[in-house]
Amino acid sequence: VQLQASGGGLVQTGGSLRLSCADSRRTFSNNGVGWFRQAPGKEREFVAAIDWNGGNTYYADSVKGRFTVSRDRAKNTVYLQMNNLRYEDTAVYYCAASRYASASSQPAVYTNWGQGTLVTVSS
Repeated sequence: VQLQASGGGLVQTGGSLRLSCADSRRTFSNNGVGWFRQAPGKEREFVAAIDWNGGNTYYADSVKGRFTVSRDRAKNTVYLQMNNLRYEDTAVYYCAASRYASASSQPAVYTNWGQGTLVTVSS
C-alpha cells in the first residue's frame, strides 16, 4: 500500500482545509484508515479514523465537531475535512492504513504510513 496525503497549506484561524489520502495501489479498500498529526517538538497524536466501509468513525476530543473523516471507496481515497481551524492544529498530518478493517486510535495497528502534508494555521 502506498499512501499519499495531500491538501495541506496555509490557512487563517477559523478557515477550512480538506486533506486527502490516496492509495496509489488501490489496496486499502478493506482496511481502516487513520489520520495522525505531529506538531513541531511534540509527539505524534491521533486525530481521526474510519473503518473499512465508513460505517464507524472516531475522533480525538480536540477535533470533535470540527473535523470530519470520510472515504470514497470508488476513488480509493479517504478525506479529512477540517473546519474552524485553530492555531494549535498546525502540524504535519499523516494518513495510515490499519492491518484491520475496523477503525482505531492506536498507532500500533497501522502498518502503512503515507508521507505527511503540512497544515499551517496562522493566528
